[in-house]
Amino acid sequence: MLYFPYLCISIWVLGFPVRTSALNENVDVLVLLPQNSSYIFSISRVSPAIEYARQQLANGHFAGLNFNFQYVSSECGVDALFALVDRAPDERPDLIFGPVCEYAAAPVVRVASHWNIPVMSAGALAYGFINKNSEFSLLTRTAPSYMKMAETFAVMSQHFGWRSVLLIYHDDKEERNCYFTVEGVHVLLEDDHDISVFVMDSREPLTYVDELIKPMYEHEVVIMCTYADVVREIMLNAHRRRLTTSNRLFFNIELFNSSSYGDGSWRRGDRYDNEAKAAYAFLNTVTLLRSTKPEFENFSMEMRKSYQKMGVDVCEINMFMEGFHDALLLYALALDDAMKSGYTKKNGKEITQRMWNRTFEGIAGQVSMDANGDRNGDFSVISMTNHETGSHETVMSYFGTNGSLQINPDFDPKLNVLFFTKKNSAWFLRKNYRITIERRTQREQCDGKHRQLREDSIRSNFSAA
Repeated sequence: MLYFPYLCISIWVLGFPVRTSALNENVDVLVLLPQNSSYIFSISRVSPAIEYARQQLANGHFAGLNFNFQYVSSECGVDALFALVDRAPDERPDLIFGPVCEYAAAPVVRVASHWNIPVMSAGALAYGFINKNSEFSLLTRTAPSYMKMAETFAVMSQHFGWRSVLLIYHDDKEERNCYFTVEGVHVLLEDDHDISVFVMDSREPLTYVDELIKPMYEHEVVIMCTYADVVREIMLNAHRRRLTTSNRLFFNIELFNSSSYGDGSWRRGDRYDNEAKAAYAFLNTVTLLRSTKPEFENFSMEMRKSYQKMGVDVCEINMFMEGFHDALLLYALALDDAMKSGYTKKNGKEITQRMWNRTFEGIAGQVSMDANGDRNGDFSVISMTNHETGSHETVMSYFGTNGSLQINPDFDPKLNVLFFTKKNSAWFLRKNYRITIERRTQREQCDGKHRQLREDSIRSNFSAA
């Protein structure tokens, strides 16, 4: 809590201090997101979350902040860049939200950094954005990046003593979220592990299932990022060859649609359901840790009401909605600090620096921004804990702020091969919320498009983006 001796007291409203001197400023915000609602970060999905944050700020000290939002459909191509550079100098925004897609974000962030305009995004998650020293210097990422997710595997590997890892992903050369997801894991593990990579063409990924079984014999850990149906086929084939019953660990990464995995996620109504259920007893899914904060439940309820009015099908509140909501709160705090130091809304560099290396209360709990302007992430490992009912629970959690890996004390390690690899591991234990994953019967309607990408490597091609 901020304390002012001459006030004697501090009053809190919605987690923000109320002071006698109100903050008055008009802030023009350019929001660059797809109009197409099939994207899970489309304007129709994200705008209600931004509006919810604006209403939160409309009390107390921040009531004088007037945000003027202009939503521009950027899809995931060059439209975002054109929407920015076509503006006259006196029409340039004070703040940019988005883009989410990597190759739309790269040129926008470069130009905005040159023009001293802060850019905040719950996307641009790829490894290539990690260097903030020059061209991406004014980018603040308010959702955990792929590198933050990869820390979960790095810490687990350190505890369990992994040495060999097989990375499996599909690549469609357009919506390349799995490529960038796996890249983060590869970057963090490549120095200390024997790593093999198996790439499937997304047009016919099932044709590769038999072929990828062979390299599984040579690795103790298998990490997958692909479609749910492909994961099922891989697990079925591995189980038939007794690869699941050996000391081999199987992980699936699902950051954006966590409801796709859990109770009944193996079920397709075919003759292989029972076999798939048995195979999924050995599958561990890494996803974002879900909040149990009451304020987040209220936020979720209000979001669903907004989506229902708009006719938008939304199965769960995802990290993009949460990230852009928290971005507005963070900007207000940083702008306030900058103006108290004599700067204006046009001093983008000063405002950006005040958003980094900072902790504040977001809609789902405490938000920790690291010194590089990237949000620390908390992640869950979901496993089947009841082989008869097939129910799944969060059995491990990774907390990015302090780098701790915690195990649910109610979890019986005998139920999963995961804990046989290093029985003498020293665990930092504390009480965790017991989270049971709800089964979704219509998974496909939740999927949506994640991103539209144009190049092969975020590291090697960003300079030309």
